[in-house]
Amino acid sequence: MTALEIAGLQTDIVWESPRQTFHLVRPMIERATASGARLVVLPEMFATGFSMDAETVAPHGETVRDFLAETAKRSGVWLAGGYAEAGSGGSKPKNACSIFAPDGEEALRYHKIHPFSLAGEHLHFAGGTELPSVTIEGVRVTPLICYDLRFPEPFRIAAERTDLFLVVANWPDARIDAWSTLLKARAIENQAFVLGVNRVGEGDGLAYSGRSALVDPSGYEVATAAHQPAVLRASVAPAAVRAHRERFSFLADRRPDVYGAMP
Repeated sequence: MTALEIAGLQTDIVWESPRQTFHLVRPMIERATASGARLVVLPEMFATGFSMDAETVAPHGETVRDFLAETAKRSGVWLAGGYAEAGSGGSKPKNACSIFAPDGEEALRYHKIHPFSLAGEHLHFAGGTELPSVTIEGVRVTPLICYDLRFPEPFRIAAERTDLFLVVANWPDARIDAWSTLLKARAIENQAFVLGVNRVGEGDGLAYSGRSALVDPSGYEVATAAHQPAVLRASVAPAAVRAHRERFSFLADRRPDVYGAMP
């Protein structure tokens, strides 16, 4: 059974300071790649924290993208991470996540579909409208960002073309039980692996405890980490997804024709 070795980096973040945060995450990326990881995943807005000061953090977007591209190429791995992307033509910035290939080229860019209105994110960042996927060494991968986890619709739309969902986040400790529960729910509902990569530490007055996890298609937590910076290591096998879906044909029993006709 061919498997993709993955690593979720549960990092702390120096608030609105990419250069200092890069210094924190570089050794973690090196540890992950030295352990054999082929896909390394950093949290949402991993270089600045979940700041609503878009005018301050969005101009760092290209610097963060350069860091991801250069690090992916230097390390020879696939590297995913979140950042604030500057707007163009008068449009608002977007909360983005990119995946860079081992040659340093961008393989995918996703924009957070659901800005977190409770924190006023929708006032500062525009929501995305597309849900791209990419195949990484035989594993079909679809990324989403933090608050997207509360919405089952995009996961279900992408389920049949996804073996592994990535959810990068800055999910605060005050609601961390919901995070853990929803990671399991999305894995069970869609019979896919779900890797949730959350930050730790403190940012803008909020505490973060991580609770990063890889959940398998049955809802079992294959690997977890909490409270401290950590390299979460695990394997994802697309054959395991296929076998689970063949044994438990829940997705085949869906009735979208009926759902669409319901009042």
